[in-house]
Amino acid sequence: MARSPSSGRDAEAETRERRAMIGEIEAEARETARYTGRSAFDARIMAALAEVPRHEFVPAGERDFAYFNEPLPIGHGQTISQPYIVALMTDLLEPQPEHVVLEVGTGCGYQAAVLSRLVRRVYSIEVVAALAASARERLARLGFDNVEVRAGDGAAGWPEHAPYDGIVVTAAAAELPPALVHQLKPGGRMVIPLDSGLWQDLKLVIKDDKGGIDSRTVLPVAFVPLTHPGK
Repeated sequence: MARSPSSGRDAEAETRERRAMIGEIEAEARETARYTGRSAFDARIMAALAEVPRHEFVPAGERDFAYFNEPLPIGHGQTISQPYIVALMTDLLEPQPEHVVLEVGTGCGYQAAVLSRLVRRVYSIEVVAALAASARERLARLGFDNVEVRAGDGAAGWPEHAPYDGIVVTAAAAELPPALVHQLKPGGRMVIPLDSGLWQDLKLVIKDDKGGIDSRTVLPVAFVPLTHPGK
């Protein structure tokens, strides 16, 4: 979709933009099904994406583009993920209403907001303290009250609330962080981009009842790198 900023926003236009975004996600799901094995995403997930006001999670200068199916800059060298990728990662997680989920890489809080409509509790960690603070304020202001955000090292997880039914990592790691594998509940699912140094692959990791893990590559992706505090 070509960019053509409007001079203002109104409810009717925003409704059209949201519907167009959902339509583009659905089309891309069909186009990528040969990689993902999923030609459509769960209806609950699509409803959450339609409900969460993405324009509230982007800088003012990007709001005309908020419902485009593309990533957008949010400052501090970070981005809000493409809506299709948010939908895919959420669908791979297979969230259920009773689940407790850990997110690594809060960013602006958009992925956490989507998850909050699907699970009982979301814990989210962001390495950039300023982003963590603004996401915490934004989520509270918008009423996403089952999300807790803190600043810290995402690769270390959040052991106080483990084990997690699901873990979603929104930055590319060089390898599976051992702490996150440890904090994943048996039977739980982790969705994480891994960086080989040449390219990135989105991986689905499932932990079995004996603590072993099985992983598969879903499709190539491009994420900002997973970083540690002070780096």
